[in-house]
Amino acid sequence: MSDINVRKEHCLGLAKARKVAMKWAEHAEEKLDMECTMLEGETSDTLEFKRSGVTGQMIVTADHFEITAKLGFLFKA
Repeated sequence: MSDINVRKEHCLGLAKARKVAMKWAEHAEEKLDMECTMLEGETSDTLEFKRSGVTGQMIVTADHFEITAKLGFLFKA
């Protein structure tokens, strides 16, 4: 499997970053046929996502987003 790792700094704070992540999850579910689950924490959230050939998570904090994903064979190219 291939890995994707992306980290993006921001100045939103946790509450606004959480809203952005939820909007992304809604889009991923509707347009990309992903199954998304948000696990809220005190200082960070974890948004888990998956579909056939892709699994990953987005860590949401007060100052950055960090996405890691594993791609299956068909998505490698």
